[in-house]
Amino acid sequence: MNLDSSVSIENAKVRDADKKCVFRVAVLSVIKHDYVARGVASHPRFELVVVADDPGVQDWVHERNQLFAEEKKIPYVRNVEQALKDYAIDVAVISTEAERHCDLSIRAANLGVHVVQDKPMSNRLSECDLLVEAVQRNGVRFMMWSRNMLPAILQATEIIRSGQIGSPNSIHVDFYFSKDAGPPKGSRKAGDPPIPWLDFQRAAHIDGSDGAIGTQPMGELQNEGVYALAYIKQIMDCEFLRVFARTTAAFHQVNVDNGVEDFATVSLELSDGMIATMAVGRIGAASHPDIGEIKLLITGTEGALVVAESRPEVGVYYRGQPGKEFRHQRVAIDNDFLLMDNFARAIDDGGTTLLDVHASRMITATILAALRSARSGRFEAID
Repeated sequence: MNLDSSVSIENAKVRDADKKCVFRVAVLSVIKHDYVARGVASHPRFELVVVADDPGVQDWVHERNQLFAEEKKIPYVRNVEQALKDYAIDVAVISTEAERHCDLSIRAANLGVHVVQDKPMSNRLSECDLLVEAVQRNGVRFMMWSRNMLPAILQATEIIRSGQIGSPNSIHVDFYFSKDAGPPKGSRKAGDPPIPWLDFQRAAHIDGSDGAIGTQPMGELQNEGVYALAYIKQIMDCEFLRVFARTTAAFHQVNVDNGVEDFATVSLELSDGMIATMAVGRIGAASHPDIGEIKLLITGTEGALVVAESRPEVGVYYRGQPGKEFRHQRVAIDNDFLLMDNFARAIDDGGTTLLDVHASRMITATILAALRSARSGRFEAID
């Protein structure tokens, strides 16, 4: 895994242009979010050539896929295998409902296609195991999308690797996401029907305030906890062993009605005697002027490190500013390009990716164990 951020983006683009190898990309659905497909296309070695999905998906799924295809001026094919074969696809980008992630990834891998997948890997560990096997058997590269190439996370990783705070022994991550998720907790009146999960997520998708779209309700541990665990994995360079968690629906009625958490606290036993804790929650737009409060605290044998994930940033405030416009604007953000640069190198060299299939499976197993712990009230081993 190469985390070298010293090479400028322009130099990297020149290097990639010299390789004269552009990977042909199929976008296998954009119904969750299209930011992954857009992130893939930010790198000059990846060209979006087709959008595809299964013919039997619902009409609203076809509609979203068609709109994205029209925007990019590429065809939309209602047959995944046909699209992968007919368009000589090298890479599949998958951003469907979580329950379809592994199925599409496995089908792509079985055709020798590399996979970039939105998080979470799956909501079922058995499917993750099938995907691990398919990736290994077919010799393809896999990467789960992350925020691990943000400047603050890269710098924190470099500081730890250089030994500036000695040997790391603990890490804490606050991941407070400030987007709303519909009516606040307690707003439903007696006799009102529960808010249907999929109907709500479909409507909220328009302005980006949806959580985990899909038929199965999914709380913030599965939705945003992936990011926090990916930070821990990269910075501490560790394995996850046991987990203890507490969850609640503290803020949003849709989470209450569907029995999933919008806030969680997690304690982890890591390899080499290290420990990790994290607090993850969707705490509402009124709580923060930007995307949320995301910080890391790492302690070591010789010192400590406090990381503000959003830095560097610039605050912009003016009269008549739209209510949903972020006041704090991040700068020097090359996360998407750097993720795909890492992926391109992995394809070229046969190496590992930033969040490969094994790390992604471990993160999924950790989240599912945390949810079991929240129900049992005990530490749970991570499968």
